[in-house]
Amino acid sequence: MADTRTGPDLLPIRVLGGPTVLFEYGGLRFLIDPTFDAPGVYDVPGGRLTKTEPPAATPDGLGRIDVVLLSHDHPDHLDDAGRNLLREVPLVLTTPDAARRLGDGTRGLADWEPVELERPGGDVITVTGAPAVHGPGAREEVEPVTGQVVGFVLTGEGLPTVYVSGDNASLDAVREIAGRFGPVDVAVLFAGAPRFPILFDNALIVLDSAQAAEAARILGARRVVPVHHDSWAHFTEGRDDLVAAFAEAGLGDRLDLGDRG
Repeated sequence: MADTRTGPDLLPIRVLGGPTVLFEYGGLRFLIDPTFDAPGVYDVPGGRLTKTEPPAATPDGLGRIDVVLLSHDHPDHLDDAGRNLLREVPLVLTTPDAARRLGDGTRGLADWEPVELERPGGDVITVTGAPAVHGPGAREEVEPVTGQVVGFVLTGEGLPTVYVSGDNASLDAVREIAGRFGPVDVAVLFAGAPRFPILFDNALIVLDSAQAAEAARILGARRVVPVHHDSWAHFTEGRDDLVAAFAEAGLGDRLDLGDRG
């Protein structure tokens, strides 16, 4: 486990590399953006994505998975091994477009659309789709280029509020989420400052480290687990940049980098 602390507002989280995270919440086991292939190159429209590090675990070593939270189905968020894993998972929550592509066992969530999941003991967990913009500018201008992305907010009686950002570059979207759900207890923030010369004149398509710290401030997050900042060549900022940015913002005590594994 990347984090073994306990408490009313904390939960065990395993950080597995890139965007991939496993956590337990209300008796259910959630997996974010499954990527388990070995390092290699993926051809995508207009270029290539290069994976530089192996995952910290294999699907066989994860145990039971109840729900996959799939922010979108680009290959650096859902690779070949991840697609194979989806066949064994009862429920995949993702974007409406990805749900149409992936078919059976997937459900697309629009902005603010909730789904209730039965938890052991008879209570429910509510997973709500949260807006995400995978690039700079207005969503209607970004989505035709980079596609739909969805974030998630998890809530339940007696449980912490958990926000999973997905590939979001918009602090305005973060403000909307904070207005509805803040302050949040745990924020799993995708960072890494990825850029591509062919996209939006090399502008950010996901938060950089300073923006991640600002997102944490906006959300009032008590604990921030940053992911999506290692294992791929298109990330331009990593762990050290996150530590420096959160320290500069006076939020270093909220940052939980954990350990990969």
